Amino acid sequence: MIQRLLVPAILLFSTLASASENWPGWRGPRGDGTVQEAPNLPVKFSVAEDTVWKTEIPGIGHASPVIWGDRIFLVTADATTLARSLLCLERTSGKILWSRVVLEAPFEEIHRLNSHASSTPVTDGERIFVSFLDQSEMFVAAYDFAGTELWRTKPGGFSSKHGYCSCPVLWNGKVIINGDHDGDAYLVALDQKTGSQVWKTDRPNKTRSYCTPIIREIDGRTQMMLSGSLSVTSYDPDTGKQLWIIDGPTEQFVASLVYHEKHKLLFLTCGFPQKHILAIRPDGSGNVTKTHIAWRETVGAAYVPSPIVIGDYFIVVADNGVASCFIAATGEKLWRERLPGGHSASILTANGLAYFISDEGIVSVVKPGPTFDVIAQTEMGEKVSASPAVYDNQLFIRGEKHLFCLAKSPQATAAR
Repeated sequence: MIQRLLVPAILLFSTLASASENWPGWRGPRGDGTVQEAPNLPVKFSVAEDTVWKTEIPGIGHASPVIWGDRIFLVTADATTLARSLLCLERTSGKILWSRVVLEAPFEEIHRLNSHASSTPVTDGERIFVSFLDQSEMFVAAYDFAGTELWRTKPGGFSSKHGYCSCPVLWNGKVIINGDHDGDAYLVALDQKTGSQVWKTDRPNKTRSYCTPIIREIDGRTQMMLSGSLSVTSYDPDTGKQLWIIDGPTEQFVASLVYHEKHKLLFLTCGFPQKHILAIRPDGSGNVTKTHIAWRETVGAAYVPSPIVIGDYFIVVADNGVASCFIAATGEKLWRERLPGGHSASILTANGLAYFISDEGIVSVVKPGPTFDVIAQTEMGEKVSASPAVYDNQLFIRGEKHLFCLAKSPQATAAR
């Protein structure tokens, strides 16, 4: 059901005609929650006045929306039919253009904060890649923009009492997926066009984790880095070969890593059973546990929400809603303050500001710096577990029941 609060603006049909960045996968084009081309993204806004459209989404899912040009893709799960589906929406109106059942299988056991559609899809502009759990096996499929299935495959087993979440990432013609679980864990790369296996690498320690890798070029070396399975590890994404590893610092991981280009530091936050924040120098080889940790903090770490880097600041929000701001280079804590409610969604940053969204749907916009400065707070009116997305100065938030498209009032008014 579409609830059209405002008539959408004129469609910028092709991404070639727009300077806007696509939001192709988990945490956006760089996989780290950063927005570079949205100078008019709403900060102080009202859901009643600044909602361009609001679309009811069937089923339940914690996966984020992904956006390519005039299309939005979203996954959901239906407890009645046991179906996991891929939806395509028109970005300018919120209209659901098509829905495809990707998988019908018994629901797996999940943690109370998880869902049966938690893995954010990824797109290359021609295909959409989705990831679910088919009982005891990872299930990956590809669809074209018309909703036609191109291939499906089961690249390996997966066992976890907390359920499944593994967001695929794209690299050099490959779909790469993290298979950390309570068994013979692995990373696997599939051919984007065919789904055939390109490489598969064993992971250490056989312990469930849910981290999405990030890929960076650092000093001439391409690295795919992730935490999980009792370690922090870097791999060559073309071959799956391990480059370096840090033991621990805890057992299980959910939050993604972020990288600070200026200071060449990789940041980790983890929270079960021990809590840690690490700054890592990612220029080593082999086991670098004793040599490449630049700084460490054990208070204020997040387990689920992924952190953010803004300029010279590293910012994290713990699951209980306590946010912290550090000097990225040194680990000096500038402030630690409580935001409303618990937090599961990862932090977004645009125009030098940090966007936090609580589980109860309260959006807090904070300016990083020496003091705690809350610029605005907005109540969405429903619970939120998914991380937000951005396109063309519009903020997309998936709530418990709806997908919201929000924009500054002048833009929304022009769209009436």
